[in-house]
Amino acid sequence: MSDQLTLDDLVRRPLPGMDAPGRIEFIPGQDAISYLQSADGSLVRSLWRHDLATGERRLLAGPVAEAQHEETLSLDEELRRQRQRTVELGVTDYQWASRAERPTLLVPLAGRLFVASGDEPVREIPGLTGVQAARLSPDGRRIAHVVAGDGWVVPLEGGSPTRLTDDAEDGVFSGLPEFVAAEELDRPDGLWWSEDGAFLAYARVDERDVPPFVIPHWGADPAESEVHRYPFAGHENARVSLHLVPAAGGTPTAAGIEIDGYLARVVARPDGGWLVAVLSRDQRSLRWSAVSPDGAADELWVETAEPWLNLDADTRVLADGSILRTTEATGFRHLELRSSDGGQVIRLTQGEWQVAAVVEIDARANEVLFVGSRDGVREQHLYSVSLAGGEPTRITQEPGWHDVTASADGRRWADTWSSLDHAPRVSVRDRDGGRPIAIHEPSADADRSDLAAPELLELTAADGITALHGALYRPDPTWGPPPLVVSVYGGPHSQRVRNAWSLTVELRPQWLRQRGIGVLIVDNRGTYGRGLDFEAALAHRFGGVEVDDQVGAVRELVRRGDADPERIGLFGWSYGGYMTLLCMAREPDLFKAGVAGAPVVDWDGYDTAYTERYLGTPETNPDGYRDGSILPRAGDLRGNLLIVHGLLDENVHFRHTARLLAKLAEVGASLDLLLLAGERHGPRGQSALKLVERRTLEFLCRHLGVDASVS
Repeated sequence: MSDQLTLDDLVRRPLPGMDAPGRIEFIPGQDAISYLQSADGSLVRSLWRHDLATGERRLLAGPVAEAQHEETLSLDEELRRQRQRTVELGVTDYQWASRAERPTLLVPLAGRLFVASGDEPVREIPGLTGVQAARLSPDGRRIAHVVAGDGWVVPLEGGSPTRLTDDAEDGVFSGLPEFVAAEELDRPDGLWWSEDGAFLAYARVDERDVPPFVIPHWGADPAESEVHRYPFAGHENARVSLHLVPAAGGTPTAAGIEIDGYLARVVARPDGGWLVAVLSRDQRSLRWSAVSPDGAADELWVETAEPWLNLDADTRVLADGSILRTTEATGFRHLELRSSDGGQVIRLTQGEWQVAAVVEIDARANEVLFVGSRDGVREQHLYSVSLAGGEPTRITQEPGWHDVTASADGRRWADTWSSLDHAPRVSVRDRDGGRPIAIHEPSADADRSDLAAPELLELTAADGITALHGALYRPDPTWGPPPLVVSVYGGPHSQRVRNAWSLTVELRPQWLRQRGIGVLIVDNRGTYGRGLDFEAALAHRFGGVEVDDQVGAVRELVRRGDADPERIGLFGWSYGGYMTLLCMAREPDLFKAGVAGAPVVDWDGYDTAYTERYLGTPETNPDGYRDGSILPRAGDLRGNLLIVHGLLDENVHFRHTARLLAKLAEVGASLDLLLLAGERHGPRGQSALKLVERRTLEFLCRHLGVDASVS
């Protein structure tokens, strides 16, 4: 293995050691797990079955040809992968029926549906194309799905599809999430089965009042364009309603709830209905209701929070009707158990730490399994706690980061563990003390002499009080303080500094470190994982304390002798691109060079759900929008600046960069620009990835006075 990373190393995917199985599930009724993993070490994944008793691994489903390359994906699939941040190809989704008589599997692939029951091989359901949002019924007998904006149900064992809705038109569709639900509210679904499989709930979306936003494919031949209904902050959202329909077909019924903000969560109840949460548009209140298949709705409780309410993804209704969920009512995300009417509450966990996710219920032990940060925010472990409350018990022991899935009874779990010094390892363990079953050990490419774990730091925020977590990729000893590059994100709902292999295997910082340049990552105030008060530093204003904290961290390293104050640069993408621009505008004498990828330049050009959560609307908070904009500061951008932007970006539109270019022209300033004609928010094609890395590294090295060849 080479002692130094090359450009080819930086763009090769998956990254070293990151080829572990994904989407691990315990197969219902079987002594086996299933997972997605590449057969050849590429990003193209297949679905595998792993027998836990014998260790036998066999292929369940492989990728079809049109799912193996970015350029052959349909637009619908391409956009779904963008919303879910999926970079893998091939098989990217699958489902097991939860209550089928024998194991029943659904694999959606390239707009087609593949199924298997029992030990039979996977087969395609004929005659179906252009399928989206396929959902297998709990009993495994039927599949609900969407074609051309309308809902359908098809029997697994053959027969004609049944149409559920027939009112789709331009700007109106059913069974799919609207843009902001998928992008900002972590709701990728728009179809929900009842537990008995007799009914379906579905979201009906009418976005005709949201003006179309046209994105030309400037590099296409012949010319073409795509149209998106993008709700800009302060403007109209799509109108969303919830409807119920028999799975056998019939007249849909509107649920008796008013959705005056966002349809946030829909959770099946054992009684055949659903638990439905509606989030207010200002995202300060969450209204929970019980909805019956006939549309009747009873409000159960309303949760409120300041400065905003972060949605959970863990709410579930237990067999006795009680409701288990996580909430930030105490300022930190913790477990609570509510009675079936939503009234009586038992706090199951508490303290200045976070429950990250519910894993499963161990009914035999009457306990909840969950992952969280009770032993420090830079680590994640598996814990158990009684459904009656009490002190949690830590189950995982290896220091680092544990991602866990469990069997339906909570007695066994699959643990994907990594640390700064150890690439992901997967093993299956049980609560009865049996020997661990090894599923995956790190591949040979993770044992590299050219990777060095970053040093975890304690730094001080600009307020002089708050402790911040940082990571420093420290170069080999030099004859003086080295140049420093800040790798920045800094926005809400992010946590980058953690004891996990994903931090070690950030290859751009490693490449720079090998060339004598230090790289710093800091989780400033406003980032996630340390409670609402820590996040609230960004309430009503972006571009304030998060910039102060990044600047303060750099100056602290300068004082320590770990950075040359005359050679400081930074790079970031998306919110990190915004931060790069702000840091260079506010501190032009500190930052000599910056690379900003897909930056927001004015928050009036970003979407409603994200922007209004933190800033309110341009009408209610004009000062916050003005102060957080780059445009009034364009004349302050005096350093060496490179902006990278994909012309097909449907999230942070190229319009942002174009507006900045227009403002720079007004003030007589300029910058370097790299446009990616065929890329969206984050480049994925190999040629585009290689071009971005080359230009970024050459730009930073040149302007920080480092003589390094990028090859």
